[in-house]
Amino acid sequence: MSAAEIRESLAELREAGRHLRRRRAIETVNALGQVLELWRDPGSPPRDALAKQLPEVAGFTEPVVREGLALGVADWTREALQALVAAELGGPAALDGLAPRSVSGFDVTAVVLAGSLPTPTLLAILAPLVLRSPVLVKPASRDPLTAEVVRRSLAMVEPELADCVAIAPFDRDDAACVEALAEADCVVASGSDETIAALAAQVAPSRRFVGYGHRLSVAALGPDARSAEDVDRAMADLALDVALWDQQGCLSPVALWVVGDAGATQRAAESLAARLDEREARLPRGAVADETRARIAQERDEAEMRAAAGEGVAVHAGEGTRWTVVVEADARPRPAPLGRFVRVHPVADLGALHRALSPLAPHLAGVGVAGFAAPPRVAGASRICPLGSLQAPPLAWCRDGRGVLPPLARLQDRLIP
Repeated sequence: MSAAEIRESLAELREAGRHLRRRRAIETVNALGQVLELWRDPGSPPRDALAKQLPEVAGFTEPVVREGLALGVADWTREALQALVAAELGGPAALDGLAPRSVSGFDVTAVVLAGSLPTPTLLAILAPLVLRSPVLVKPASRDPLTAEVVRRSLAMVEPELADCVAIAPFDRDDAACVEALAEADCVVASGSDETIAALAAQVAPSRRFVGYGHRLSVAALGPDARSAEDVDRAMADLALDVALWDQQGCLSPVALWVVGDAGATQRAAESLAARLDEREARLPRGAVADETRARIAQERDEAEMRAAAGEGVAVHAGEGTRWTVVVEADARPRPAPLGRFVRVHPVADLGALHRALSPLAPHLAGVGVAGFAAPPRVAGASRICPLGSLQAPPLAWCRDGRGVLPPLARLQDRLIP
C-alpha cells in the first residue's frame, strides 16, 4: 500500500467513524462480544482459517495453533468484554456521554502490529472499536493473515463494523507510508524498543502515541514443590507455556529460577526436559529462522564448554534444535535464543529470587509460578499467574500495567448541572 492509499483509507475511516459514533455504545460492545464468541467456537470460520492457514504464513504447526487458540480465548467471552468496559470505562453510559465522566475514542486509531500470535492481534483491533474508533491496521510481516481474519469476523457479525477496519500492508522501512500512518489521531504500536522509539518520533505531540516495547516472561519454582509429583506437575505446566507459540510471545517463559539447592535445580531441569520432549510429540515445534537455529547451536556449544570446564552447567537437548534445557550454576540471567530454549537457575531463597529478577524488571511481562504458599511479588511484572496459564491472559490483563482501554481513550469530566 502506498502513502496516498493510506491517507485515503484514513479519510474513509473517519467518515465510517462518524456513522459508528451515532450508534449506542452498548450495541457496539454487544456486537464485539459476538465476535469474541465466534473466535471461541472451535468450529467457526475464523478458527478454521487460522488453524489451516497460519502455520503456512507464520511457521507454527497446526496443533500449536489449535491448542494456543483454545487456551488463549477460552475466557474471552461477551460477559468478559462487558465487565472490562464497566471496570475500565464506567460502562456504556460513559461512552454515550451520559455519565459525569465522558469517555470517547479517537477519530481514527492506527495499530502497528508485531509478532505472529493471533490473540494479541484480535484484541488490538477490537479495543479501539469498543471506543467507537475506526482502526487502520499495519499487519506484522510474520503474520499477514490474522488481521484479515478479524475483519472477516466483524463482517460476519455486523458489516458496518468491518467497514471500520482497513488493513494497510507496507514495508516498515517505507518512510512515506510511516509518515502517512502517523497522521492517525491515535497510534498504537508493538515491537522492539528501537522500533517504538523511531515511530514515536514520527507522531506529532498533538496526537496520542501508545507504545509496547520489548517484553519477556520467566518462571519460578518455590520451596513448597517438594515431592517428585509436585515438580513433575509444575514442569508439565511450564512445558506447555514454553511450547505454545514456540516462545514467540511476550508471555512465553525463557528461564526458570528454582528456590533450593543445586540438587533441586537439577531435578527440575531433568523433569522439564522430559516434559518438553513429551510436548514435542503432541505439539511439535514449527519452522524457526536460520538465525534462531544458529543461536541455539551457539548457546548449546557455549554451555557444553562451560560444563566440560567443571562450572556446574548441564545441557539437555532434543532432536536437532527442537528443545533445549540448560542448567546454570548461578542465578545470573543469560541470553535467550527462543525456539523452546529454557535456562534453569538456582536461587537460595525468596530474597535471592527477587535480586535475580530485578535486572529484568524494565522488560518483564509475566512470571509463571508454582510451589509458593503465596505468589511472590516481582517488580516490573504485570502478570503473575500459575504455571500453565501464562499463555492465557484474561481479556482485562493490565498489559504493561496500563490496562486495555484507558490508553486509547479520551476523558472529559462534565460537572456543570
